[in-house]
Parts: sequence; C-alpha cells; structure tokens
Amino acid sequence: MSEIAIAKEKPDWAGEDWLSRLVNLLIRTKPLYNLMKYQARQVLIKTAEKNGIPWRQTVKDFDKDQAEQCFQEIVDLELDYPEYYNVPFHAYDEGNLCWKAAFEAAPATESMALRVWKNEPLTPAVAQARLRSTFLEVMAEYLPDQVNDVLDIGCSVGISTMALDTFLKERSPQIQTVGLDLSPYMLAVAKIRDSENKVQWQHGKAESTGFVDNSFDVITMQFVLHELPNQATKDIFQECLRILRPGGCFAIVDNNPKSPVIQSLPPALFVLMKSTEPWSDEYYTFDVEDNLKQSGFDYLTTVPSDPRHRTIIARKPL
Repeated sequence: MSEIAIAKEKPDWAGEDWLSRLVNLLIRTKPLYNLMKYQARQVLIKTAEKNGIPWRQTVKDFDKDQAEQCFQEIVDLELDYPEYYNVPFHAYDEGNLCWKAAFEAAPATESMALRVWKNEPLTPAVAQARLRSTFLEVMAEYLPDQVNDVLDIGCSVGISTMALDTFLKERSPQIQTVGLDLSPYMLAVAKIRDSENKVQWQHGKAESTGFVDNSFDVITMQFVLHELPNQATKDIFQECLRILRPGGCFAIVDNNPKSPVIQSLPPALFVLMKSTEPWSDEYYTFDVEDNLKQSGFDYLTTVPSDPRHRTIIARKPL
C-alpha cells in the first residue's frame, strides 16, 4: 500500500490554481504542445526500452492483416462517438481511434506500471502483476456471494480485462467476462491477445451500453475516469447502476489526487502528463465518492492501493 496521503485534496497543477492555468496556457500554445506531446512519448518509450520492454519491436511485429480482420469483426460502423472522445490525447492526434495507439498500448501500459515503483528493481511482468493485484485484492473483499457476469468498461487492449477474468475465475470458474471499449482498434488488438477467446469483446459506449437492466454482478473501470469529462462520468455511473444487479459491485481504480507521489511530480512530468490528458483538471477536482452516492450507489470505501492510485468501491442497493 502507499504512503499516508498528505492533506491537500488535489495537486496544485490541476484545477483553477495559478500553476494549473499557466500549464494550460503552455499546452494551448501549439508549438509548445507539439514538443510536449513528443517528449511525453519519449519518456514512456525510454522507460520501456531501458527496462527490457521492446516497444518499437512490438509495434513492428504486429500482424496488421490479422488486426484489420478483427477490426471488421468487431466494429460498430453506426456508433456515434462522443465529442470528448474525438480529441487528441495520449500523444496521438487521433486519440485512441488509430492503429498506432492500439499497437503501442501494451508496451505503454507496461511502462506505466514500472513508473509506479520506479525506485524498485522490478521486471515489467512483476510491476504489471502488482499493479493489477493491488486493485483486485481490494475489490475481492466486496464481491457479491454469487458472481456470474462481469463487465470491464474502457478495456483498451484487454490487459485489465484478462487480469480481472483470470482473478475471478479462480473463485468462480463459470463467470462470463465482457470487455467494452469505444475504440475498435484497441478491441481488435484485445481480440488478438485473447488467443483462447476467454472474453467477449464489445464495441460500444459506456454511457449507453445497450445491455438490459440488471445484467452484471461486477463492473470495473480501470484507469478510465481520468480520461473523461465530469458529465460523461456521471452518465456512465447512471448506466452502471442500471445494468448492475442489486448487490452488485462497482470497482474503480485510477490516479489518486491525494497521492504524495502525484502531488509532488516534477514540473517537467506534470506538464507532459497534462499535455496528453485533456480532462485532467476535471478529473482531479471531481468528487467521485459523492457522485457515486448522488447516482444512487451505496459508496463503500476508498483505498490508496499503490503509491499513485486509489481503488473506490460502491454497491448497487438491494
């Protein structure tokens, strides 16, 4: 678990503080933004390759024909993408709606996990396993007695979903897991990675999933909230309440605004991070727990589950 959080509710570089406004002004300056975007990618790539993650080779080795075939199998051509999703983020001009983002997602995720424990000599596999397990072990304390149907919202290329599926099947081998994402590119890669077809991958919006009422026993959102504007988060909470069964568990893991590590990031790093995460100010000033209550959930707990992240658990009332 992480160090005890310091008193501040959020970092000084987020929200309406003068430092945040200055950073945002720099980001809106296009030549500087382009430089920040480039540097942000370089930080991740260098972290990856310095620690044995073959970032460039992974992208080069991807079977593009297979990816295109999976894309055609999974894409909903009539899906209307929300406005907030059609903006540049994660250093990609097309956001998650491109092959480059999808092919680089796995090494980027591995690199991110290493940065959580950057002062420990962990292998990429160990760091990734620890990142997932710290969340899943908290969630396990609040699972309903019977778990059959599970949904991972914003599943990306399936790393979170596969870890969730494996973890829960050790307890309930009969479960069925669905990974939902707005990017058919990410889902195509997820489908390739899921060589044993353990998960059902679905292209769709978290705000209006199309699932019937009371469909799932467990819903997770892993490292998704910080990529959303507040209204989208509220809409998704309402949809999750609708499709969870009474007594079902809603588990969230994401950046912890109270984390001493996040609050004390060097200026170079928090500027780079904000340049690739357009909804940072909204996320870091959003009261997740209170909004869960307002949406109708029974809020249960918030746990600082690693040095940078918090796990939030809520339940649909019986």
